[in-house]
Amino acid sequence: MSRYIVFDVETPNRYNDRISAIGISVIEDGRIVEEYYSLVDPETHFDYFNTKLTGISAKTVKGAPTFPEIWKKIEPVMSGGMIVAHNAVFDMGVLKKCLSAYEIEWKPYVRYICTVQVGRRELPGVSHKLDSLCDYFGIELDHHHAASDSRACAEILLRYEKAGAELRNYIRTYSLNKGMS
Repeated sequence: MSRYIVFDVETPNRYNDRISAIGISVIEDGRIVEEYYSLVDPETHFDYFNTKLTGISAKTVKGAPTFPEIWKKIEPVMSGGMIVAHNAVFDMGVLKKCLSAYEIEWKPYVRYICTVQVGRRELPGVSHKLDSLCDYFGIELDHHHAASDSRACAEILLRYEKAGAELRNYIRTYSLNKGMS
């Protein structure tokens, strides 16, 4: 595989069923070739905790596109390579709930790589929190900003690949069918 679609989402509240921001970094042939970021109007309430963590509020997303509007733009990108995320089960779960809430059909399952899982095997004894790994590798990070988080995750994946990690050994499958994961 030579094309990876690294993504990160921010959520407006504890339910983690809507997106307030998305960042995507596309890796082709060992380098980041494309990046995408957008605020998203989640059409729901914001919890204080999430606003404090991400800096995103109802006021911030006023006038931003909704998830169905964003999905029309990003679906071809998301369909064009191996999905990657840091703590991927979280981001995949939010994406699944968003697709379901808006009754958007995509595919029954997605193959993905989780950089936390890769790191646990490739770098034992190191904290695998995104900010800790960025400190370890010297990667710039504006934590909980989806564009920065997706780029940092992409940089981490590239570091693992360069160090000889066989990424194909870390490919997992996530079900997007309702009620399954």
